[in-house]
Amino acid sequence: MAAIFGFREGARKADPVILEPVMHVEVETPEEYAGNIMGDLSSRRGMVQGMEERFGSQIIRADVPLAEMFGYSTTLRSMSQGRATYSMEFHHYAEAPRNVADEIIASRAKS
Repeated sequence: MAAIFGFREGARKADPVILEPVMHVEVETPEEYAGNIMGDLSSRRGMVQGMEERFGSQIIRADVPLAEMFGYSTTLRSMSQGRATYSMEFHHYAEAPRNVADEIIASRAKS
């Protein structure tokens, strides 16, 4: 019993943080959709890292939390009339913002 209480007290004093996976996303799109796609990535807590032209298409690179990418293929298809494609791969872990961490903690406390 004392070990459990000691662990809980130590965890509180350590000021723990929640880490979330961040993905490197690359979107290939016709130029006319690039602005809307960059705006959508930003609204998903993404950080646009750059943009370049390749073979008449725009390539947008951004780092976006994985939690924000669910359902992205449907949104992208809708925004670009099915003409844009994307790929993503794990990039790093980052500290989750306080509001996101609070939601995770609250959902775990209910179960």
